Amino acid sequence: MTGMPASAASGGAMAKPQHKPQYEPRPGAAAGAVRRVSLWNVANILTMVRLLLVPGFVWLMLWHGGHDPAWRSFAWAAFTVAMITDLFDGELARRYDLVTDFGKIADPIADKAIMGAALACLSVLDDLPWWVTGVILFRELGITALRFWVIRHGVIPASRGGKLKTLAQGVAVGMYVLVLTGPLATLRWWVMAVAVALTVVTGLDYVRQAIVLRRAGRAREREARAARPADSADAADAAEPSGPGGSEQP
Repeated sequence: MTGMPASAASGGAMAKPQHKPQYEPRPGAAAGAVRRVSLWNVANILTMVRLLLVPGFVWLMLWHGGHDPAWRSFAWAAFTVAMITDLFDGELARRYDLVTDFGKIADPIADKAIMGAALACLSVLDDLPWWVTGVILFRELGITALRFWVIRHGVIPASRGGKLKTLAQGVAVGMYVLVLTGPLATLRWWVMAVAVALTVVTGLDYVRQAIVLRRAGRAREREARAARPADSADAADAAEPSGPGGSEQP
């Protein structure tokens, strides 16, 4: 006799085995969950192609005095390819999770470089007034600086007006790159006028959004700073002894 009830003995002998979890993570699965994006992905390659097209575009624009229709057509082709890559690289990066730090920095630089180079060349060749170039470049560089100014408070999203502005600028500058005469030359003037108007209007809207975003961010920071002393006081009160049940007195 063991002094144990038979039911207990039999229960111990026939104890149910512990159930194992149905799913066990494979070794290294957690490490593989963090996906590393290669620098040499299709989105970054398109951005680099756009950057490389800038000096080629300038060379084609200014070759033979800058007014040869054939060379200007080649320059227009380079400008068009650059603008098309601008449409696809960001979309590919977001859709296929190819966003990299290089892309975040290089993409806006490439955009400003090709547009700035085209505007500057047209003004140097007296095909476009310098004030138009100045307004567009001031807006583009100013909005970029504005985004960095408020980035700690949030991100200013791209608006529909901003996308229309980009399209209008691309079409207008492309028409000015080509050597056009007659009704097409008149049409491009109106397209550029629309592009300049959208540039100014959307720029002012971005400034308004930046001010609202910064004010909201600073208000949240003030609320957070005001809440910290109250939280500290509550923690100190909770740590102090309350009445006879507290710590022993000497």
